[in-house]
Amino acid sequence: MEKEMIVGKEQERKGRLTVVLALATLISAFGSSFQYGYNVAVVNSPSPDMQKFYSSVYESRNETLTDSVQTLLWSLTVSMYPLGGFFGSLMVAPLVNSFGRKGTLLFNNIFSIVPAVMMGISEVVNSFEIIIVARVIIGICAGLSSNVVPMYLGELAPKNLRGAIGIVPQLFITVGILTAQVFGIRNILGNAEGWPIMLALTGIPAVLELLLLPFFPESPRYMLIQKGDEKNARTGLQHLRGWQDVEEELKEMRVEEQSEKAEGQLSVLKLLTLRSLRWQLISIIIMNMGQQLSGVNAIYYYADSIFGTAGVKENDIQYVTVGTGTVNVLMTLAAVFIVEASGRKLLLLIGFGICCGACVILTVALSLQETLHWMPYVSIACVIIYVIGHAIGPSPIPTVITNEVFRQSSRPAAFMVAGSVHWLSNFTVGLVFPFIVKGLGAYGFIIFAFICLVTLIYIWVVIPETKNTTFLEISKLFAKRNGVEILVEPDESKMKEAGVRDDKQVAITSL
Repeated sequence: MEKEMIVGKEQERKGRLTVVLALATLISAFGSSFQYGYNVAVVNSPSPDMQKFYSSVYESRNETLTDSVQTLLWSLTVSMYPLGGFFGSLMVAPLVNSFGRKGTLLFNNIFSIVPAVMMGISEVVNSFEIIIVARVIIGICAGLSSNVVPMYLGELAPKNLRGAIGIVPQLFITVGILTAQVFGIRNILGNAEGWPIMLALTGIPAVLELLLLPFFPESPRYMLIQKGDEKNARTGLQHLRGWQDVEEELKEMRVEEQSEKAEGQLSVLKLLTLRSLRWQLISIIIMNMGQQLSGVNAIYYYADSIFGTAGVKENDIQYVTVGTGTVNVLMTLAAVFIVEASGRKLLLLIGFGICCGACVILTVALSLQETLHWMPYVSIACVIIYVIGHAIGPSPIPTVITNEVFRQSSRPAAFMVAGSVHWLSNFTVGLVFPFIVKGLGAYGFIIFAFICLVTLIYIWVVIPETKNTTFLEISKLFAKRNGVEILVEPDESKMKEAGVRDDKQVAITSL
């Protein structure tokens, strides 16, 4: 009886949220993910004053700034950030394999502090070009952090908390967006005098992360499987779990380590050709394209102009924008608490469904606002409903699933592919949206509605539920669609493609 009670207590201790795990999650998410969100929205509210600065600098060089050139310069300012994010995504695999997950996050702060200084002095040196270049560099920071933080936290978290902790980076992205929207209020920093300070503040989280994150463990999976350092892996795992007996998790990692020795680290090229991971790869590409091409960042990049088009009074736009950001934070926070109960797939389906419907109704509302005086209120409601839908599923869940459907050997390459698709799609929206508005007007949101619908159908048909499952169980879920067979034996697990000889079998994790 006493032995059963001891075992029961040990089971209770497994998977709990310890102080070390909570602080590591908060520090890495604030130091890195926060900056991603902050720099998405930071140029929105002060855009009129920044464009006046662009115009004065341009004309001080004895050149006339036409409307088309002004639109182009501002589109570049917005879109260079996601372009930098694409370059950052390309750096994920080599950096995390060489420096580790925590080491990469610490190194990444260079790409935050340097551009923060550049943007802060842009008005002093009378150059808008320095802002555009800085937006590329801070984009590299965001591209790395948006992939490395979920990877780091996913490897720190126990199985039963993987989904909730995996959403925390997205929560801090929304907090970053809201913070930029609050600072962007005209009476705070969203004015002619305050915007350089507002742009420079992005360096503060980086400094705090540099000071605090070194005191927390590196990913135990990285230390054991990729570095072969079982001593530090054990110590880190003990600190994270809050108890000494971590042998069960170490055993799982050792099994995976044997698999890694056979496979080695997968390059992106190898990942693209590996049949056993084909539908996992297609799925993360579709989800990341759907996430970004659904129009969410068009709303954050151009929120003020969208609300202005919807008929909101100029002085009220900033407060409506802040209200939208607040809803975004609250709904993402709700997703943290419900993802383990509801599952990943259901949240994705509900989220994309809400976004699709909101885009359709927003199109109708914008096209009828001159006819019906109450339509602007419908437009505002549609934007808020869209944000709610995106916050509970499409925004946070794709990175969680990416972390779950790939193993240690393929995870860096998978995040590299997912991040590249994510940021290229983000770049496309940021650059093209102003021209979509000019060409299609209110009907531009129909494009986003169609993308949401297609993504929803794909998720319904292809994506399995992955909550509270092991890597082996997830591999089984994809096995039939990939045309592979999984054989589980008492001492080892192997996965082989149907009709392929044993010397081409691929080992996978089993416990």
